[in-house]
Amino acid sequence: MKSFKTIFKFELDNYFKSKSYMILTIVIALIAGTLMFVPRIIDSIKGDSEDKEVESEVNEEDLRNIAIYDPDGLGDMEVLAGYFTDAKFTEVSSEDEVKSLVEKEEAEAGFVIKSITEFDFYVFNKSMDNYDMETFTEYMHMVVKMDYCERNGLDLDEYLEVEYAQINANENILGKDGMQNYWYCYILVIVVFMIIIAYGTTIASGITNEKSNRSIEILVTSTSTTALLFGKVLAGVVAAVFQFGLIAVSLLGSYQLNEEYLPATMGMFLDIPSEVLVTFAIFGVGGFIFYAFMYGALGALVSKIEDLNKTAGSAQMIIMIVYMVTLFGIMEPDSILMKVCSYLPISSYSAMFARVAMGSVAMWEIVLSAVILYVSVVGMGILGGKIFRNSTLRYGNPIKLSNALKSIRKND
Repeated sequence: MKSFKTIFKFELDNYFKSKSYMILTIVIALIAGTLMFVPRIIDSIKGDSEDKEVESEVNEEDLRNIAIYDPDGLGDMEVLAGYFTDAKFTEVSSEDEVKSLVEKEEAEAGFVIKSITEFDFYVFNKSMDNYDMETFTEYMHMVVKMDYCERNGLDLDEYLEVEYAQINANENILGKDGMQNYWYCYILVIVVFMIIIAYGTTIASGITNEKSNRSIEILVTSTSTTALLFGKVLAGVVAAVFQFGLIAVSLLGSYQLNEEYLPATMGMFLDIPSEVLVTFAIFGVGGFIFYAFMYGALGALVSKIEDLNKTAGSAQMIIMIVYMVTLFGIMEPDSILMKVCSYLPISSYSAMFARVAMGSVAMWEIVLSAVILYVSVVGMGILGGKIFRNSTLRYGNPIKLSNALKSIRKND
């Protein structure tokens, strides 16, 4: 136990005394927290816009130029201007002139009205945020309504009042709001995946480097390989939890303080229920420790750092498969596949909290899954310690995992 504490403290000091680790953690936490205050600061500078009446004059030069050809006079330019508030329209005398202006980029877009229900749209390079055709389609719908009312002697305002009658819908969600919960659940799956890959690789690389430079030979003479592995792994876990926890507290805390100043859409990413956060912490940490022991054992199978990627590929493949299954399974959290994955230690770290966020999960299911996960963590730690012990002083070509397991069974 004493040797474990010594190794744990030494490895943890390596993380916290690393300038790059501390600077990166603090900088990201500060940036994440500061970004949430930006809308509040801007609002305080501008003052309360609701208590002021500001008349803004639109600069004619800033308006986009759009060419339009309407040979039959079917459109109404005043109504059209209401749909395109950021543009000015240039009426031309032919369709070819519309094409010419667009090709020369003297007009950002062009429309040719062929009938009350048909038009051609011209644009040179269409960007992803160009919705001119959709906006013009809405305008043409209005033109159809205006024409119908005129031909049938109807009052347009009364017609529109019926057409756009306000419907009051009161939504009552008795369970989980999948639309609201999807995005933060999606992000948390990615976060735990990145943490496992990043820190797991770091732990494995550290063990391989010590084996490569033969310093491991000195360490194993003064302590057990199990204490060595547990010290390295748990120090990496504490460092990862500290780094992610500090950033998360800064981000979510700042969000809570500035929620009223931020766009409502931010809630889809940051308004995370406490039960989901607790479940994420329990299963995320458990899954991370499970794979950290696996990476540590795999790191001991090679004596050269360049061989590590090949050996650690099996763990990365499992993690990648779990990652993809969980991402696709989020949409159907109560499917058989997700239920099975929520009990397997290789996948419960992401599948169970996804089910808690998106579906219906009984408390006994969460407890059972957590027990299976943490029992498996202990088992993986013991197995990793044995692989570590049998592989530490074996150099040369990478040791196959199957051979390492056979050696353990033989020794036992």
